[in-house]
Amino acid sequence: MEKSMGSKGKNLARLVEEKACSKRLQQEEEQRRIPYLPKDCITNILLCLPHKSLLRSMLVCKSWRDIIKSLNFVHAHLHRSDTILIFLSRLPAPHNIYSVLTSRPPDNPNYFSIDTNYLQSQNIPILTQPAIHYPRKSCVKFMEFSNGKCEERDYKISCLGKIRATCDGLILLENRIKKGGLIVLNPVTRKLDPLPLGTLCPPHNESYGFALSEVSGVYKVVHLFRDELNYFHCEILSLGTRVWRPLDGPEPGLFGWLGYRPVFAIGYLHWVPFVDHSDYIVSMEMDSEKFHKVALPTSCRTHDRILEIRGSLCFIAHEEMTQINIWMLEGLSGHAWKQTCSITMGCTFDMVPLLGLKMSGDIIFERDEDYSLYRYHFELKEIRRIEVQENLALSSNSYFAHVNSFISW
Repeated sequence: MEKSMGSKGKNLARLVEEKACSKRLQQEEEQRRIPYLPKDCITNILLCLPHKSLLRSMLVCKSWRDIIKSLNFVHAHLHRSDTILIFLSRLPAPHNIYSVLTSRPPDNPNYFSIDTNYLQSQNIPILTQPAIHYPRKSCVKFMEFSNGKCEERDYKISCLGKIRATCDGLILLENRIKKGGLIVLNPVTRKLDPLPLGTLCPPHNESYGFALSEVSGVYKVVHLFRDELNYFHCEILSLGTRVWRPLDGPEPGLFGWLGYRPVFAIGYLHWVPFVDHSDYIVSMEMDSEKFHKVALPTSCRTHDRILEIRGSLCFIAHEEMTQINIWMLEGLSGHAWKQTCSITMGCTFDMVPLLGLKMSGDIIFERDEDYSLYRYHFELKEIRRIEVQENLALSSNSYFAHVNSFISW
């Protein structure tokens, strides 16, 4: 009996070994049939793919996943990705507090709720939240521009808070669950991180900037705010240390209001300090964390803006009624504003600059009267209206310049 059982065991083991050997030989044969591609070649192919295709490519095999997650690939893909506009779109109003925190757009169970994930990360039960008023949730969406058209895309992410700033594919969101709090999010990877509380003040008396220190390679959040006595103060948080530090400055009289968002370009954050007739901008170097006053080539009016375009700081100013002048600044040390071109057309006074496209250098405008979008083509030297979806009509303050990337902090 024992000999019979031992014989059966040996036969079973031999059968398993034969099957494993057969499977291994089959895999080797399939590999011989597939043409071999060097790693550099695969990397170059993957770099040409948009972020959605890269997310799917990460599931193909471990080697592709390792390539896409590597630091060199992440930075190379960031520099090859074009700029887009990111914005929030309101969702239908929920019926109760529980549905606010867990609601997802109808007929789509794949939405990622930032607020629910924040609560889970903090181990806070949803039903034990204090009875406070929560606003309606919003979807995080973006617009891509190509071939004279505008394509609206959905990240399938929902949130309660507003977007306060963006940088290199990261966005700074209000944390409505924790009053005065902020959340850093990469909408592509869906990685999020709540930040500690800074100085609390009303939204109309504060401004947030988000930028990268080129020397340290650390992302920094700059909080500029006005106190009850109308004095302006500044504090800064490095995502590496996660501690708010007070800064000296800005000097009294340098700022008049904080309504315009800062722009990150040439290693500085730049603010337009007055609502109208501003003759200078205030620039903060991200490495030294010092404020500088930079004269503008002409006075900045209500519909004028500063933008980052292809690594330079761009000032777009309306001249009289039918002309828009475009000025470029490549650096603050030893450089001067240079007028690159002028746009002449009828009724340009309400055209608000929104975005500079990285790949082409073209500029996206929004007409303040009806929220229609226009694109100025540098090569063609003409401005054309962009085809958009009928239900898309948002004010210029609703859009943020952004880029889809795999950047992490």
